[in-house]
Amino acid sequence: MILDGKCPTGPIETSWDRHRFDTKLVNPANKRKYKVLVVGTGLAGGAAAAPLGELGYNVEAFCYQDSARRAHSIAAQGGINAAKAYPNDGDSIYRLFYDTIKGGDFRAREADVWRLSQVSNNIIDQCVAQGVPFARDYAGYLDNRSFGGAQVSRTFYARGQTGQQLLLGAYSALSRQVKAGTVKLFVRREMLDLVVVDGVARGITCRNLCTGEIETYWGDAVVLATGGYVNVFYLSTNAMGCSVTATWKAAKKGAYFANPCYTQIHPTCIPQTGEHQSKLTLMSESLRNDGRCWVPKKKEDCEKPAGQIAEEDRDYYLERKYPSFGNLAPRDIASRAAKEQCDDERGVGPGKRGVYLDFKDSINRLGQATIAERYGNLFEMYEKITDENGYKQPMRIYPAPHYSMGGLWVDYNCMSNVPGLFVLGEANFSVHGANRLGASALMQGLADGYFVIPYTVGGYLATVKPGQVKTDHAEFKKSVEDVNADIKKLLSINGKKTPSELHRELGKVMWNNVGMARSKESLTEALKLIPKIREEFWNNVKVTGVGEEFNQQLENAGRLADFLEFGELLAKDALNREESCGGHFRTEHQYDDGEAKRDDENFCYAAAWEFKGAGKEPELHKEPLKFDNVHLAVRSYK
Repeated sequence: MILDGKCPTGPIETSWDRHRFDTKLVNPANKRKYKVLVVGTGLAGGAAAAPLGELGYNVEAFCYQDSARRAHSIAAQGGINAAKAYPNDGDSIYRLFYDTIKGGDFRAREADVWRLSQVSNNIIDQCVAQGVPFARDYAGYLDNRSFGGAQVSRTFYARGQTGQQLLLGAYSALSRQVKAGTVKLFVRREMLDLVVVDGVARGITCRNLCTGEIETYWGDAVVLATGGYVNVFYLSTNAMGCSVTATWKAAKKGAYFANPCYTQIHPTCIPQTGEHQSKLTLMSESLRNDGRCWVPKKKEDCEKPAGQIAEEDRDYYLERKYPSFGNLAPRDIASRAAKEQCDDERGVGPGKRGVYLDFKDSINRLGQATIAERYGNLFEMYEKITDENGYKQPMRIYPAPHYSMGGLWVDYNCMSNVPGLFVLGEANFSVHGANRLGASALMQGLADGYFVIPYTVGGYLATVKPGQVKTDHAEFKKSVEDVNADIKKLLSINGKKTPSELHRELGKVMWNNVGMARSKESLTEALKLIPKIREEFWNNVKVTGVGEEFNQQLENAGRLADFLEFGELLAKDALNREESCGGHFRTEHQYDDGEAKRDDENFCYAAAWEFKGAGKEPELHKEPLKFDNVHLAVRSYK
């Protein structure tokens, strides 16, 4: 089936303005008759629930954490993009649009990316008004720094804790609405099912993580803002609670899953130290503004301390390979370049899986105090984890799973193919294509929440009678029965392996076969191994405790069950996409110099997969991608 993204036609510069004018409205007195469920309270979810409450809708917001402030958005470090052009260095809305399309390797929708670029400036104004303490220059103006994939400085930041400060801004707006009574906040709830009645999303079923009680909630619209799925690799930069569960449950109820093979490997992570680790730690991409990546030119020098390697014996490989962008090459390119050096046996540190990120030159040029002012908390974090002082010796970094560009398929209104189900932020697929540029995740989350969904959800609700289906409907009862049956099944297996042991096995298969580099052979191997792990899971997992109480083993087992189904879809999508683009690198499809080789003739589309049952072949639907404003070209950062 060919999918319609419902994008506006006509000049792209006025597309969002015209679309807003053409969208139906709900008058203020009628808004309070409607109820909207928002699942997830990170930047996208918090930024959606607050204005929807402010507009007068009844909003119920859900998160699995004990506070909305603990959403994983808090972990974002480096910054948020906007086309304000404060440094007067040639930036514009069109340039942000162009950089984002190119950064995603021409695999994103033009209309969505233009809207994101256009509203980016409103986000900064909104956040300043909320009191977000962005960095400022000596004169008191908002400061900017550079990020990968751009030759201008457009990234606003708050040291190395931008996500935390932005989330606190959204949380304050959300808290205001909670006090006003327009938003009800339900913490420690995990969504375990989407309730669909006659093809329309009508509510959700949750487990109360404190009591184990299964609860249902009805809504006239459901908004999912539940983040990404890279914990399918087990080791990632994501919080351990991040999962695919909410979006996968929606997929099992008919929502199409788009481009699952587009996963981002971040080049700037602290290398893994051993098998004991359960997650990896991100070092912000912003560090590549002032840090230079290098490895020894000679293999025999890899054992030496960095300070003993002469300047002429160092290979500043990003500056050598990509002179126009240097250390600010995009993430997918910088990650593959780091792996290339380590595969050439020139990696450093334990296991030789690391490269240096060196601040010596910038400290000599600017002084340690300036570097500390820009990135101080990141250096502190690095020292706590490695017991090494990044000011005195180079940091060691290596790529790690970080972000998912794929997600549930949505149209221009952020609505999935299931009417009434909206998807925001990292949980949808819409703006990043095959690779996300740094500092664009925070931009998308806040754009979708503050500036898109308040308009588009109204356009949908204007066509719906409020309160048509409530929790007394038979589908809600059936949903509770299904969720209880799944929980009972997990608790009854009583096998010998813990969920984390089996998750680690899945992660190794995914990383080795569906990670930074993929091939027909590796993906075929993954598709043989994943069903075997899934079969062992359902026959040999050990879930201790009971369902009617706080039980993290049960939570982990449920999330792993979803990863074991979703991981197979990810590998199938990667096998089907016979090209290299962005973070999806097929070793068979590369140029002589090792760069990704796209196939625009056959794969210039978004792949949207329809779930047909575990172990069954999913059905592929396609949304063709058209490029009327940016010329399709070989992506080069040289």
